[in-house]
Amino acid sequence: MSKPFSNPFFETDISKMFNPSNFDVSKYLDTSTYSKYFDASNYRISNIPAFDVEALLSLQRKNVEALSAVSQATYESLQALWRRQADSYRQIVEEWAQSTQSIWSCPTAEAKAIKQAETSKSTMDKYISNLRDASETVAKCNTQAMETVGARLNESLNELCGIVKCAANRAA
Repeated sequence: MSKPFSNPFFETDISKMFNPSNFDVSKYLDTSTYSKYFDASNYRISNIPAFDVEALLSLQRKNVEALSAVSQATYESLQALWRRQADSYRQIVEEWAQSTQSIWSCPTAEAKAIKQAETSKSTMDKYISNLRDASETVAKCNTQAMETVGARLNESLNELCGIVKCAANRAA
């Protein structure tokens, strides 16, 4: 006989986990335990070359401008997509209302079934076409965004390398 499913997270006494007497906070505040990982004597202000702050600010400004442009383009693409989807849904509802009337006007049950099948197929074809267009629009938007971000990332890294080389030359 198999054991019934149990969830160990629901069967745990959580009060034991948060009991302050179980924690020795002093061991986390003792900086001597971190000295083997981090030796602050290697990092003196005199060892850090002077960076061109204006160049760094310019680099970040360009990054923010690129991200802003990507966000704006994405927003506009999504607005256009929403409008197109709203129009297509409106058209589908109008066509559905018309087809419902034409189905009810059919004289026999067989004719109604045939008309309903034709209408359903036509509506689904249009709906799938609209979904395909929407997915292509989103994919195009994503591709453009990633190309813009990737290009800016490459430019940013090149600019940063130039700033670091300039600072190293000044320090030497």
